[in-house]
Amino acid sequence: MLRITPAHQEDIPTIQFIAKNTWPNTFGHILSTEQITYMLDMMYSDAAIIKQMTELQHKYILILEDEKPAGYAAYEINYKGTPVIKLHKIYVLPEMQGKKAGQLLMDEVCEIGRIAHQDYISLNVNRDNRAIKFYEKVGFEKVGEEDIDIGNGFFMNDAIMQRKL
Repeated sequence: MLRITPAHQEDIPTIQFIAKNTWPNTFGHILSTEQITYMLDMMYSDAAIIKQMTELQHKYILILEDEKPAGYAAYEINYKGTPVIKLHKIYVLPEMQGKKAGQLLMDEVCEIGRIAHQDYISLNVNRDNRAIKFYEKVGFEKVGEEDIDIGNGFFMNDAIMQRKL
């Protein structure tokens, strides 16, 4: 049985476990091993996640299957002072993909956005990520592109997608 629960600082090791077990499968055909390692270190160190949860006001939720971690999402309400809920991260363990965990996480973030009177949900996704098909299937449309310099000579080459809530 799948269950969604808020994540807190004590859940950082679980978030890191899911990221480290999801990223190679998700990005291995898009990014170099060096860039994946760099980004995991940059975005998922204890200090980085604590900063996201505190200073940046990102909220994390976990999805559990029979109380075992299956995936997570991170979002921010009123992104850049607008009525937009920004989905910063959504990852589901490879063995849980196709079991509705991603859909349930997405539905939960959208519901949180509606309750918070947000007009849209927005996300960035690598332009070569297979997840674009999932996002389009659940009602997102591409509204732009951006290349984000993340340091060390690496860039995130993203599509910007959004959906009306």
